[in-house]
Amino acid sequence: MTAMTPVPDLFREAVAALHAVRPRPEIELETMRAPQRLAPWSYALSCEVSGPADVMASGRLVLLHDPDGQEGWDGVLRLVMYVRAELDRELATDPFLPAVGWSWLTDALEASGASWKALGGTVTETSSARFGDISGPARTDDLELRASWTPTDAALGPHGLAFCQVMASVVGLPPVGVTLFEQRQSS
Repeated sequence: MTAMTPVPDLFREAVAALHAVRPRPEIELETMRAPQRLAPWSYALSCEVSGPADVMASGRLVLLHDPDGQEGWDGVLRLVMYVRAELDRELATDPFLPAVGWSWLTDALEASGASWKALGGTVTETSSARFGDISGPARTDDLELRASWTPTDAALGPHGLAFCQVMASVVGLPPVGVTLFEQRQSS
């Protein structure tokens, strides 16, 4: 779009709804540079969070708007989510992990009251071993969740909250209001 093209009201409303999302205290959302070539209009949020067992996760939620729509979108708005989290070795070997990872998203969308269609994505598990002079842990295990869906309107607050819930689930944060107690090692 040229500098003279006005920002569409639908996109402006959708951005305002995402910008107004207030996640739980452990989760911090920040505006980041959005991809420029995927749609005429885009907006993006980034997130980093750590959980009770020092599990780290980072994520992005990108809003795309094309007034003409795009093939596969089934609408003019599209949300794209990417989440990457470090896993402990025991969880990484769980054969149900991909299904559980996907359910974190679908459950969060349903619980938030978000309205969507055309949902699709992947859950990828990776294990990396380091050798030689590369610093860091000898082995790391990661989970990547990539998904996109079409919101049915510009009221994206529930979608933003669902993204935050996915981030909380990935790192193992307890439900809001629940306190985890540390287990002490007996001597």
